[in-house]
Amino acid sequence: MKIRSVVAAAAVGFTMLLVQSVVAKAAEVKVMAGRALAGVIGDLGPQFERVTGHKLVMQYGLSRTFKQQINAGEAFDLVILSIETMDQLAKQGKIAAGPRAEIARAGVGVAVRTGASRPDINSVDAFKRALLNAKSISYSTRTETGEHLAKVFERLGIAEEMKARTKPQQAPERVAQAVADGEAELAIQVASLLLVPGVELVGKIPPELQNYLVFEAGVGVAARQPEAAKAFIKHLMSPEAVPVFKAKGWEPGTQ
Repeated sequence: MKIRSVVAAAAVGFTMLLVQSVVAKAAEVKVMAGRALAGVIGDLGPQFERVTGHKLVMQYGLSRTFKQQINAGEAFDLVILSIETMDQLAKQGKIAAGPRAEIARAGVGVAVRTGASRPDINSVDAFKRALLNAKSISYSTRTETGEHLAKVFERLGIAEEMKARTKPQQAPERVAQAVADGEAELAIQVASLLLVPGVELVGKIPPELQNYLVFEAGVGVAARQPEAAKAFIKHLMSPEAVPVFKAKGWEPGTQ
């Protein structure tokens, strides 16, 4: 009995040491991520926290806004932003040197209200007709996708006609919601942001006009928790994360 008691006590002591070790290593990881990834990280983040004991302190927003915050001196451990912004931060020495991880990419899609007729967008000409036939189009002007769409209108020679049809949205998440609410007929946005209740994804715009929003991850050069940040990157790129990305309209990236 004494031997069993000693063994049991040792086991309890060892378990307590393990718990204390995990707690001691647990870190608060400050992450700045593109708003379009909120759904994916909302699912994968809690899994990471449960497994590692780390806590994610998330901020979601526009890549250009985060760039301004970082240039103003705001601290961070990890950024997951558009490739264009990541290139700029790398040139400025704001993120650690070395290869960056491509987390995911998503193309521009078109959506309609649930139950509404679905326009043909399978070719450039068909997409152009769909735009001209639409009474109203919801999109966000303040994003990379919105800027690209303006160029598409110019390329198709319909920029003037679109002025009367477009309903610009300040917040990217309002693009699809405006269609769900009946305020617009079509929503054009990164496909991952079109997967909302009351809206149906028609499909992606033609390849000739396509523009992919690519998100990369990078650890801050002055990160307080670089190892925990790297661990989160690995978690996002694990095989277990692939179904989550696909379900949210993303194509998983590669290291």
